[in-house]
Amino acid sequence: MYLTVEDAMSLLCSLAEAKKMKVVVKYRKRRAIVLAGSGLALGNLVGGPPGIVVGSVLGGLLGSLSWSTEFKPVSHILKELPPHQQEKLCNHVVAKIGNLQWRDVEHLTKLVMGSEALQEQLLKLLEGYVTKELKTSVKYGD
Repeated sequence: MYLTVEDAMSLLCSLAEAKKMKVVVKYRKRRAIVLAGSGLALGNLVGGPPGIVVGSVLGGLLGSLSWSTEFKPVSHILKELPPHQQEKLCNHVVAKIGNLQWRDVEHLTKLVMGSEALQEQLLKLLEGYVTKELKTSVKYGD
């Protein structure tokens, strides 16, 4: 059977959810810099030279707090990918599943979940894609 992009994304999402794959999302280096700079400028306007010090410290503190790291499920990332990247991933999945005989995406998912070797291949594919293309790291489990 022919694997559509939607079927490939569904399969990869099911696998990512089963393995609880998450990516590290670092938020806004730019936001941290803007907050620090805004604190400096506001401190200068309100308090002159002493205000620069106070504003810089407060802005830097707020900036560092806003520069946080969170984890986002890989399944959400896959659903948000642009169509050309989904197509690229689909082509890689087709190469991995080879001549596997399946009826529909549910059957294909069961076949993959029942094969440790296929799971491993697809997880390596997915992890490699996320780290190389999206330039982030993957975490498994809770």
